[in-house]
Amino acid sequence: MFESLGWGEIMVLLVLALFVFGPERLPGMAAEAGRGLRKVRLYVKGMTDDLKTELGPELGDVDLASLHPRTFVQKHLFSDDDLDVDPAVGRPRTRAGAPLAEDEPAPWDPETT
Repeated sequence: MFESLGWGEIMVLLVLALFVFGPERLPGMAAEAGRGLRKVRLYVKGMTDDLKTELGPELGDVDLASLHPRTFVQKHLFSDDDLDVDPAVGRPRTRAGAPLAEDEPAPWDPETT
């Protein structure tokens, strides 16, 4: 949210806050903002911990940042992981990474089709 703010803009905001709220109220307001931010972080951390415990031990170590829609789209639509071709043979590799033999058919599972 504040990635585009530079040091100059932050200094202007601090000077503006100093003039608006005054030097006697500004430290108290900054402390209150810090406490509020700490409460929000604790609340979000608690929600994340609750979600991980509800998912169970097999999904407890899931990286929740990877589930963000932007990350999901970038990972699955814009990556070239599924184009794993052996440059020496020019044919696709199996999941183990070994190239297919010249007369070897592509692996498939009859129960999935």
